[in-house]
Amino acid sequence: MSTLPTVLPDSRDLTAHNVLALIRVALEAPDLGSGVVPTLNELIDHTAAVGAAYFQATTEDASAPLIYQVRAAAGELPDTPGMQAIAAHGLPADTPLMRALLARRTPMFFDDTAAQPQTAGFPELGVLSLAAAPVVGKRGELLGAFLMHTFVPHAWSEAEVQLFSSVAGIIAALIVRLAAEEQANATREAALRALGLALEARDRETQGHTDRVTQMALQLAEQLELDETETQALRWGAYLHDIGKIAIADAVLHKPGKLSEEEFTLMQTHVVFGHQFASALGFLPSEALAVVLQHHERWDAQGYPAKVGGEEIHLLARILRCATCTTP
Repeated sequence: MSTLPTVLPDSRDLTAHNVLALIRVALEAPDLGSGVVPTLNELIDHTAAVGAAYFQATTEDASAPLIYQVRAAAGELPDTPGMQAIAAHGLPADTPLMRALLARRTPMFFDDTAAQPQTAGFPELGVLSLAAAPVVGKRGELLGAFLMHTFVPHAWSEAEVQLFSSVAGIIAALIVRLAAEEQANATREAALRALGLALEARDRETQGHTDRVTQMALQLAEQLELDETETQALRWGAYLHDIGKIAIADAVLHKPGKLSEEEFTLMQTHVVFGHQFASALGFLPSEALAVVLQHHERWDAQGYPAKVGGEEIHLLARILRCATCTTP
């Protein structure tokens, strides 16, 4: 463990202004990764660490052993098979370090990982000194951990200890918020997809139509280099694009053959009903609502419901229109 021998040179001091800037970035970050990476970079810039990472507990399969996956990383990682495996598959919860962080719940500093039982396995990874800070949830569970490391033994100075402890503590509090928001978004996304699948069954669509249309739309979004916020709005809009069909009578929705003019006019109202339904959910962004409302508009303004055309149609709605026209 660190003997706290020296103070870093002034050139490495992280000022209060820098810390406030990091907090502002984390508060405004749209996702966990973009909120954490600037902090990891600052730790590398102002300590002897050559690399840093944030590991977060996975929650996808409650029956599987708990794993801490890399959610954000900066600097250099050891080029060893063991580290490559951890980067790909995560750090098991029964790792001595993770057990120690859960028990102690405060930052820990190891000048020589070969000399401490808590860091067993790290020398073989190529990590020879280590600083680790836990992120603890409201119920006392270990949500994740910040780690920074060197490739040679290093006595962590008092200044480095204070910096890592203070920054990690502040950002850890924000991580709890970001992780909760991610979980809420994941729950919303699952519910939206379930609605789309339920409608698919009622509409007698080809099985998997919802997922295929969504995937095609996301592939187009990737080609257009849309950002994550736009991509999420497109994905959510795609799940719900036909939700308004719940308001269409079965006699029209399931009618074999061509619809009459009156029936087709009624069918067209599904986008308006869908927009009303999606708006009532209260959390969908305006871009997702535009997908639901405008995905039957056409470039030549001969679509519905408003007969807008060209670039008056929201880009995300145009993307979904292309996806629905090319996907069975």
